Amino acid sequence: MTDVIHAPAPAPVEDLDYEAIIIGAGVAGIYQIKRLTDLGMNATVLESSADLGGTWWNNRYPGARFDSESYTYGYSWSQELLDEWHWTERFSPQPETLKYLNFVAEKFDLRQYMQFGCRVDSMRWDDDAHTWTLQLGDGRTMVTRFVYTAFGLLSVPTLPRIEGIDDYEGQAWHPHDWPHEPVDLTGKRVAIIGTGATAIQIIPEVAKEAEHLYVLQRRPNWAAPLHNSVIDEEEMADIRRRYDEIFARCAQTPGGFEHGPDDRSFWEVTKEERLELWDRLYEGSGFGIWLSHFREIFMEERANAEFSEYIAQRTRERIDDPELAEKLIPTDHGFGIQRVPLETNYFETYNRDNVTLVDLAEAPIERITKTGVKTTDAEYDFDIMIYSTGFDAFTGAYDQVDIQGVDGQRLANKWNDGPVTLYGILVHGFPNMMMVPGPQSAVVNFPRTVETTVDWATPLMEHARANGHTKFDASAAAEQEWFDECVGWYDRMLIKNSQHWMTGYNSNLPGHEFGNTRYNVYNGGGPRYQRLLDAAAAEGYPSVDFD
Repeated sequence: MTDVIHAPAPAPVEDLDYEAIIIGAGVAGIYQIKRLTDLGMNATVLESSADLGGTWWNNRYPGARFDSESYTYGYSWSQELLDEWHWTERFSPQPETLKYLNFVAEKFDLRQYMQFGCRVDSMRWDDDAHTWTLQLGDGRTMVTRFVYTAFGLLSVPTLPRIEGIDDYEGQAWHPHDWPHEPVDLTGKRVAIIGTGATAIQIIPEVAKEAEHLYVLQRRPNWAAPLHNSVIDEEEMADIRRRYDEIFARCAQTPGGFEHGPDDRSFWEVTKEERLELWDRLYEGSGFGIWLSHFREIFMEERANAEFSEYIAQRTRERIDDPELAEKLIPTDHGFGIQRVPLETNYFETYNRDNVTLVDLAEAPIERITKTGVKTTDAEYDFDIMIYSTGFDAFTGAYDQVDIQGVDGQRLANKWNDGPVTLYGILVHGFPNMMMVPGPQSAVVNFPRTVETTVDWATPLMEHARANGHTKFDASAAAEQEWFDECVGWYDRMLIKNSQHWMTGYNSNLPGHEFGNTRYNVYNGGGPRYQRLLDAAAAEGYPSVDFD
């Protein structure tokens, strides 16, 4: 007679501290807790910062703002919210964005479910009880059935790997850690290392106040005009009337913005017609110059080279010194193959007498000193140093938490060479953990991605509960299929050749050098991503294994 071995019964709900825990109280965490509490679940949000807002709580540097239209960035799920909130600028500044997120939390009474100053140090899966145990930095432990990680994709700043960084005796910080109290730059010699998207917002603002600004450029970056403007009452009333149309348009475009590609082929139109389109887009606002032209720009070297030369010429026209202009134009990648920074008077800032470009390609930094930096040909003294040196993108926040899944497998080990996921939401071997969103999701206009992933992960959890399942996990085969899908889209596009955080490049991190491609995003576009998620849900989640 064969003995029947019964698996231990999973922990009942009443033995849990919470049925669900969300980590992070930014744009994603706020919406996720709204969805769960609407279901009547016992859920909480753990946020390591002192208050809600995520990116918009931390990043308070001068010039911080959306580069997507404000009215496409807000949540779409509440008509009351859409009717009541007035965006005052086409591209909202950080203070207004933070005010908006607080307005949402207060309107729906969500703060009661949030705990601040709560850093999660570790998460361990119990495969007998079907629970996660979270260890917090304050010494507490919490047991839960479901975990939603709302970490944010750019939430872990990286400092430069330069000898002597700890020797500097002046003020220094990463833009992510910009002081929350006002910083007086009057009469100060300020240096900023880096010319990426964040620096491109900071540089024009700091130059207005500092006695002298030194821009230490490692690699030049493409950028295009933001063309921000005020939204008055009349325009806001029109936007409110058109919200259904606006969000429908966002759902139709690959990037989740109002800006969609030109349906014509690059080669079908004359060069004169191409120039006419590009002039109109360059003089327009927002991401039109990046997203509203020909698909060949992203996929064919010849097309991209012609467009890049157009942008280079428009850039030269804005800089007085021709030699300086050439130093500010990239030669290692074409325009638009990686996320494009939008700017306000960025290139004109280099025409100011109090701004100096230090080209580190010509004279690299040898070390940071007590008073500044020493390059191979000069020494500079500064009062303030700003390290605008990027983020440990996509997976960095996960590496901050010791996440152990089935049989003690560590997520950091599984992702050592880059993320592997199912839809950017689930990870095989880490049951009941949902990323909203995680790496390998379709990273489009961020709140649109948030709503897409939350609106898929929440019904998945509901499906499990309704059918008596206390555990679900991405199947290994489906996860591999999704990884192959992600790789395939990189192979089709020029992004594969870029030194960018979407390909895992970060010179400040070992193992993230150029050539070690990490497939961090799904490049198949928002509409295709939504169709694949919708099909999986309609078919009863065949890519997910239930207990």
